Amino acid sequence: MAKRDYYEVLAVPRTATPAEIKTAYRRLAREYHPDLNKGNPKVAEEKFKELSEAYEVLADETKRRHYDAGGFSGVETDFGPGGFNWQNFTHAGDIEDLLGSSDFLQQLFAQAASGGVFGGYAGGGPRWVRPELRGRDVEVSIRVPAAAAVAGTQTAIDVPRSQPCTDCRGTGAKDGTALETCPECHGTGQIRRSSRSGFTQMISIGECPRCHGTGQRIKERCPTCKGSGRVHEVRRLEISVPAGIEDGAVLRLTGQGEGAPAGGHPGDLFVQVLFEPDPRFRRDGRHAFTEVNVPLSTALLGGEVIVPTITGEASLRIPAGTQPERQFRLRGEGFPRLRGSDRGDLIVTAHVQFPESLTSHQKDLIREALGTPPGRGKSSFFNRRP
Repeated sequence: MAKRDYYEVLAVPRTATPAEIKTAYRRLAREYHPDLNKGNPKVAEEKFKELSEAYEVLADETKRRHYDAGGFSGVETDFGPGGFNWQNFTHAGDIEDLLGSSDFLQQLFAQAASGGVFGGYAGGGPRWVRPELRGRDVEVSIRVPAAAAVAGTQTAIDVPRSQPCTDCRGTGAKDGTALETCPECHGTGQIRRSSRSGFTQMISIGECPRCHGTGQRIKERCPTCKGSGRVHEVRRLEISVPAGIEDGAVLRLTGQGEGAPAGGHPGDLFVQVLFEPDPRFRRDGRHAFTEVNVPLSTALLGGEVIVPTITGEASLRIPAGTQPERQFRLRGEGFPRLRGSDRGDLIVTAHVQFPESLTSHQKDLIREALGTPPGRGKSSFFNRRP
């Protein structure tokens, strides 16, 4: 199904307020939820997912700003590789508020146990997964060449993270079998102990040491995760670095962090972008600064020199009589704005190269050109001793 404009999906104008967007989503979600469309659940599920994707973007101030500026491509970084999926949906709490009825909530999330619209819940029946049940965020850093700030780049990174074990569905029990009630605490997760001293009886309640407060225990451990319910993996991801990004900026990839227990939302991946050091340039906002050596003859008579740029080289015209340390501006050879097309400038400082020594003939020619009488050149620049 071809993507439709998010504002069109929710039937709201581009000037809609957050309250108007939420109201529209509540109305349409109630109308198209698969549980209420038993006749054609597949179509309803696709429609409901489309509504939820639009709401995920427009209900979030940052994602909405990215979408308004760059369309669907503007939120690619927010959703990560593969685009929107239910792991990216962070407004599940609004669905609970939308329905209001606890009975209907049980009906709505009945699919959770079998991996329906909102994913499975390991080890139990239908259950509402709170947004706060969230996997840990992962932070990594990458280095890219300075040219990536001009044209952007795609780079692959390996991300180590912990995920729920797929063999046991995160329960830690072999083949995802059901857990048994802890015989120590009889499923309460707590142990009550009492002691008497004289006429005083002391009662203490603490966590069950056998089940660690869960009230359940594993009959046979999963051989894959050794009963922990989680496995460590290294996942390779393609990262899109946008043009105009600043050195040290952080990209956020929603849902690409560690997986969450009990079917909760995965954490996010934060990627810090660092530029490879380039001694030729210094950056100040959108402008870049560099230096170039200019032969004395070129400075006196004029000519051209080759200047390094961020993406290659450029020819710089040097006018006759150029003084040492003069600065030239190459427009449009600097850095672009983030999500912008125009670029800053490249500021070039010209270092005039003076010869370390001259022949007598060269000295006479200079005196003649400058109108300096013979004999008075002994104190000239070229005759000075360090």
